[in-house]
Amino acid sequence: MIPLLDLRAQYAALKPELDAAVLDVLASGAYVQGEPVERFERAFADYCGVRHAIAVNTGTSALHLALLAANIGPGDEVITTPFTFVATVAAILYAGARPVLVDVEPESFNIDPSLIEAAITPRTKAIVPVHLYGQMADMTAIQAIAHSYGLTLIEDACQAHGAEYRGRRAGSIGLSSAFSFYPGKNLGACGEGGIVVTNSDEQMYTMRSLRDWGQAGRYNHVLKGFNYRMDAIQGAILDVKLRYLEDWTEARRAHAARYRSLLADIGSIKLPAEIQGRRHVYHVFAIRTRDREALRKQLGDEGVQTGLHYPIPVHLQKAHADLGYVEGDFPVAEALAREVLSLPIYPEMSPRQIETVANAIKQDAYVV
Repeated sequence: MIPLLDLRAQYAALKPELDAAVLDVLASGAYVQGEPVERFERAFADYCGVRHAIAVNTGTSALHLALLAANIGPGDEVITTPFTFVATVAAILYAGARPVLVDVEPESFNIDPSLIEAAITPRTKAIVPVHLYGQMADMTAIQAIAHSYGLTLIEDACQAHGAEYRGRRAGSIGLSSAFSFYPGKNLGACGEGGIVVTNSDEQMYTMRSLRDWGQAGRYNHVLKGFNYRMDAIQGAILDVKLRYLEDWTEARRAHAARYRSLLADIGSIKLPAEIQGRRHVYHVFAIRTRDREALRKQLGDEGVQTGLHYPIPVHLQKAHADLGYVEGDFPVAEALAREVLSLPIYPEMSPRQIETVANAIKQDAYVV
């Protein structure tokens, strides 16, 4: 079986360093935040090209804090996309605001800037573009809209560690930006984790307080905060893994290029677009096919595991029916939800495994 991703292979490659980092934390007796987390925060801020990083317990918490620190709350509207993991919308709701959804581009799968202005109302406070699958949204166009209407721009970069837009790293453009370190992410913890990055001192101070029960010093609670702290073991693990992220990104990009070469002549599938001027980091390599289930079954029968990211867009999820959207409101997102199929891609894949996946698709091409 070729898995969709192989976390055991990554651990095996780094076992001595990761084991030592974890044992150091266990021996220290300091298990929540502390020096390992602070060291990782400094390294990740440098990696993104920003001044501050605030580590938290999940990517959802990171986005929630970014919204709260930007004074977004009840009565406000936040524009984002229906084609994303549900956490994007959940974080907006946690803040007390109303998510307003805008359809996506058929090529990049990211929010379509040409549709944003029509969704802006007097209550709109922010735009949250999602850098889906590892490729950044059209930030020039989105920045221009945000500036024109006085809106806050917050990046959902939970799938885009190391992605770039015209030479700028994901996380370095918005007022603040959220990343997830869920284990399957390009930079993944051995558990849950997240981080917010920002260049704003004010945002940084607010988010550091909010993540730790709103404290401004021991037992001095100045805000209604949360227990969103990162544990020290995750900080130590992520600090080790961050040193390898660029090598892993280049491996992912090489695998994607190999897929493109091997699958270029199959007209029944559409390969993911890599937009000029954007460095795609391929958190997901999603092809499109109109007969997805048949292709997925055939690949499974031949030992290739695939994934669906995401089969039901947010506006058609039962949990969010109260947003008032119906089928047909976002035709591009709905088509993608029916057609995208994620192929295995992770740094430790071998060229032979890539070829095996491609050959399995070629054998199955008649079904699509």
